[in-house]
Amino acid sequence: MSAVLSLVEKKLASLPLPVQVVLPSGETAGPANARIRMKVKDNSTLRHLASGEAGTLGEDYVEGKFDFEGSMRDLMLLASSILPDSPIETAKGSWFTSMKRHWVSIRRHSQARDARQIQFHYDLSDEFYQLWLDPRRVYSCAYFREPDMTLAQAQEAKLDHICRKLRLHEGERFLDIGAGWGGLLLWAAENYGVDATGITLSKNQHAHVNRLIEEKGLSGRVRMTLLDYRELDEAKPYDKIASVGMFEHVGRAQLFEYFSKLRRLLRPGGLIMNHGITAGGVYNAEVGAGMGEFIEKYIFPGGELTHISNELAQIADAGLEDVDVENLRPHYARTLWAWSDALEAQLDEARKTLKGENGERSLRAYRIYLAGCAMGFEHAWIALHQVLLQHKPVAGRRDELDHPADLSYPWRRDYIYR
Repeated sequence: MSAVLSLVEKKLASLPLPVQVVLPSGETAGPANARIRMKVKDNSTLRHLASGEAGTLGEDYVEGKFDFEGSMRDLMLLASSILPDSPIETAKGSWFTSMKRHWVSIRRHSQARDARQIQFHYDLSDEFYQLWLDPRRVYSCAYFREPDMTLAQAQEAKLDHICRKLRLHEGERFLDIGAGWGGLLLWAAENYGVDATGITLSKNQHAHVNRLIEEKGLSGRVRMTLLDYRELDEAKPYDKIASVGMFEHVGRAQLFEYFSKLRRLLRPGGLIMNHGITAGGVYNAEVGAGMGEFIEKYIFPGGELTHISNELAQIADAGLEDVDVENLRPHYARTLWAWSDALEAQLDEARKTLKGENGERSLRAYRIYLAGCAMGFEHAWIALHQVLLQHKPVAGRRDELDHPADLSYPWRRDYIYR
């Protein structure tokens, strides 16, 4: 028995599910009736398996260094089981690392670079996304108000959850920053009668939403613009603002300016909803064990996470007040598993939508990304927070609980669920 085979067998014996590994030499380790069967083509994959580098194993799969048979859920159970330590703890950096990350964050978030990074991900293929998203193509955490909801029902519940929190009213000027394929923008216009403006950096999303606006007869009351948030006109502030799944692309070094921009875009007494992924650890900027590097390389170049405590600090420094904070972490885990299951059920169709020499690599990357993120939310390595904001008061007042006409937030949460 080779030394490599012995090392692999020792690792497999510690796992909570039966796994078989076929080495490049043809030797096998693990039972023949295993739930996961890995066919390894490069010995470096064996080292990554033995050392518990889950993210690097994901990269090996994308690059074709191994194939597997079995379910994606079992593969993620394998990935979480090989980790030697918490990926939150291993991602902590020194003060020098923090300073380096800060300067890197400044450098890689110019307007031109952000546009390229957004288009890398969101303009991959509309047909591909359509396969596994809900019919409205809502590409963010759903809200499973009832446990047995379908994905489509939970996404509509999320859209309404946001609109209710914002207390949208007919005729209000509503801004959706990073409006995606238009799910929230159109829901708010059709169900709440707002005058809605959406912005995006994705050319595909821009074209898709403008087609929907025309088809639905909403021209004049709803508009979608290809625009960076930094270029938004502040001359006429909005009544309500939503930013869903967008602030992860802003960069940690830009968060103060981002929230300051939102404050200037909001009329006094209005409300902002910031809905975004946050880091599970206070001091880590990404998930460790190679998982953060995987996301950066294959999925979201330029994406950066921060802990909710830092988000709230940046919000306060920017002159805003948080009036409601809700963690939807397990909702995102269930959302991602729904996306992953839908993709896994249509792999052949997905291959047809991802053409070119990188098509198979993209498909492999998304298979790992969707299931891996579901695993990350289940383990609380990452979270999802909705934070409702208003202008920080500049002077004391005694009527805030009396429903004054110039304030949107009633200081009672029950309005959300009526």
